[in-house]
Amino acid sequence: MANENKSLSIDSPQRKLGRGKIEIKRIENTTNRQVTFCKRRNGLLKKAYELSVLCDAEVALIVFSNRGRLYEYANNSVKETVERYRKACADSSNTGLVSEASTQYYQQEAAKLRAQIGNLQNANRNMMGDALSSMPIKDLKSLESKLEKGISRIRSKKNELLFAEIEYMQKRELDLHSNNQLLRAKNINVMAGGGPSSYDILQSQPYDSRNYFQVNALQPNHQYNPRHDQISLQLV
Repeated sequence: MANENKSLSIDSPQRKLGRGKIEIKRIENTTNRQVTFCKRRNGLLKKAYELSVLCDAEVALIVFSNRGRLYEYANNSVKETVERYRKACADSSNTGLVSEASTQYYQQEAAKLRAQIGNLQNANRNMMGDALSSMPIKDLKSLESKLEKGISRIRSKKNELLFAEIEYMQKRELDLHSNNQLLRAKNINVMAGGGPSSYDILQSQPYDSRNYFQVNALQPNHQYNPRHDQISLQLV
């Protein structure tokens, strides 16, 4: 009989089922709740210790029982870890606030730039004589004054460039005249056998850009008819 009871106890359904799943809810029985608290508290403290050692992590565990008793574990210091946690939370919140402020600032700047672009486009159209119907007389007078000032500056710059061009052309004219005299003197020296006073005669003659070039002095007998070489420059 004893062997039969032993065999039945081994082969019983409860023995085969083993440990079943526990429903996660508050344990109503006070004794069972206290036992479960002690077991799971110890397991949690063990896991915290293993995490801090195996992974070199800073761990702080704080547990209060339903009776208000404190159980804690920290591989460094609970107070320091809590302060670090508070600082990390403050930094993350400040980062969010800064990001939000930056977004609002850039949105305001973008709106200002869009308004400025619109104003510049309207001013450009007004300068071209478009979109004038909605402008009051005061704005039209101001626009007219701006255009007149702008035209005056443009004309002044144009005249400055023209005068500079005239001055350059006058200098160019003098250079060409000097080169022309030198070439004529060399040509006469070759034709007349190298007279010593031919080039000196050319240099002694006055030059006026409006007058003709005096070539009668190039011949020793002064019988050469003058040939008119006039260089004229007109400004249109």
